[in-house]
Formats: sequence, structure tokens, C-alpha cells
Amino acid sequence: MRAFLCQCGNRIFFHDVRCLQCDATVGRCDSCHQVCSLTQNDDQTFQCGNSACGSKLQRCTNCVNHGVCNGTVAAGDSGFCEYCRLNQVVPNLSQPENKEAWRLLEFAKHRVLFIVQTIGFPLNWQQPPLQFAFLSGTPNNTVTMGHSDGLITIALRETDAVQREKSRIEFDEPQRTLVRHFRHELGHYYWDVLVKPQRLSEFRTIFGDESAVNYEAAKEKYYGKGPAANWRTNWVSQYASMHPWEDFAETFNAYLDMVAVLDTARSFSVADTGGDFDSMIKNYCEIGILANEWNRDRGLIDLVPEIFSPVITNKLRFIFDLAHAQSSPA
Repeated sequence: MRAFLCQCGNRIFFHDVRCLQCDATVGRCDSCHQVCSLTQNDDQTFQCGNSACGSKLQRCTNCVNHGVCNGTVAAGDSGFCEYCRLNQVVPNLSQPENKEAWRLLEFAKHRVLFIVQTIGFPLNWQQPPLQFAFLSGTPNNTVTMGHSDGLITIALRETDAVQREKSRIEFDEPQRTLVRHFRHELGHYYWDVLVKPQRLSEFRTIFGDESAVNYEAAKEKYYGKGPAANWRTNWVSQYASMHPWEDFAETFNAYLDMVAVLDTARSFSVADTGGDFDSMIKNYCEIGILANEWNRDRGLIDLVPEIFSPVITNKLRFIFDLAHAQSSPA
């Protein structure tokens, strides 16, 4: 994620609510989509510190009441910011442990939505609308995470780092994070609203015909016999080899990983990351090798575990083209 600048010139970051140098109030403006200093007015509203914006703002209700958001709304709205208003179900806050779990989910969700929005994917699609449900299960009723008709369900158990690591090892995943859960499920959503109605033929040429593979049978085969033998050079992850739908969602996940890392690198002048796809892949591979070695120096898992074969790169290019088709004028 890119860094932003406070009015004092200090770097501020995506989830900040105050500048550590000058103690200014900071937040994310719903109008210009920047994190910037917020100047308080006499009427308890704020003025966006972005000179190109200057919108009059109020804090998001989830910021004021719960401290799980640093977003804003237009003055007089007194509601939820554009990210929080997508929530259909939030955790039961009468259980004290759920407050921290919800904060972790919102932080991950907001970070992912910002990148999705930055590269041009719409958040306000109406057929079906994008929504989120954060659910806690019981011993007799385990929450199944997934996407269905616009609703993305994330289980609260995934905020438990120990439980999440156990699941990562059980399912033989190189990484398992809240951010990646959101990216993966958003891949399913955008398949429904963008790929299926607009680019299905091209999708099937690159990822395979989803209608020719029974999903439940493919799922049973994957969990019974494991991934395809040649998955490493043909799919971005083991799970992607299960079915074309999961292939797209995992590739979408990997593409957002790449965009986020390159956005950070560009913000900190680590690399000239370029805007065309070939430059993105080249720079991401170089940054990934460096970051992987840094992580190995400290005994951590790789930041970029994927191998970008020609087949996988072509799938990522499909996501790149899909994003640019949304952000480019007709």
C-alpha cells in the first residue's frame, strides 16, 4: 500500500487516525479517496486536507462509535463510509472478543477495497450488490466462507492467528491471511458481474470451460486426491487447479497481491514499476526475489511464493485487461 503525506510533510499510512509527527487528525476521504490530514471546523465537521479536494466531511459512524475505521462521509451524511456501508452482518459486539476480530476484518477489507477501487473495479455494482457478512460459528454450526450472489462471508475464526496457521498447514497453503481471503472472494464476485456477462468466451479459452466441470465433483477429487500433478507451472496455486472458477479467484488474488506490492514500491521509490503489464510482471518478479530473500534471512515464509510461467502470466494478463477495461473510458 502506498504511503500518504500529512500537511506537515510527514508520511502517514492507510489506517492512521493521527500523524505521529504533528498530531494532526488524519483519515480517508470518501470524496478523493486519499488518506490526508483533516482540519476540524467549528461545527465538528472536518475539511479534507487534500488541496485538490477540500471536501467538508464527517467521521464514519464505525469510526466514531467503534474505532474500526478511519473513513469519512460527506458533512451532513452522518452514516457509514463507502467501505463500511457494504457490511450486511457485523459480529455480535456484546461479546468483547468480537470487537478486536471485527477490527482486524475491517482493516483487511478496507485495504483490499482501496486497491480494487484504485485499479478500476466498481464497488457500487447493483446486480447483485457487493456485501459482506462476518460470522461466528458454533461447535455444531461451522461458518463456510465463500461468495454467493454478491454476498461475501468471512468467518471470525480466521482472525485467530493460531487457528489460521493451523489451517494453512492443514491445507498446505504457502500463505493464509485475511487480506488474501478478501481478495479471493472478490475474484468470485467480479467473475459473476464482469467476466460471465462480458468476457466468458475469452475466459474459457484461458482458464477452461467452467460449465464442463462439475464443481462438487472437482472439489471432492481435489480434497481426496490432491492438486493436479503439473499445478506449479499451470496454476498460480494448488487450489487454483481444482476448477476454473477457483483458478480465476486465485489468479485475481495473485494479481491484487502484485498491484499492492508494486504500489508500495512505487510510493517509496524502490522501483520504477511501470504501467504496462510486461513491466509490472518484470518488476514484481525482481521485487519478489529480493523480498523472499529478506524473509528467508529472518526465517519467514516467502512474500511471493508463485512461479510465473507463461501459462500463469497469460492468466494474470487477462485480469490486467479486465481491470483496464473498467477504468478506461468507453
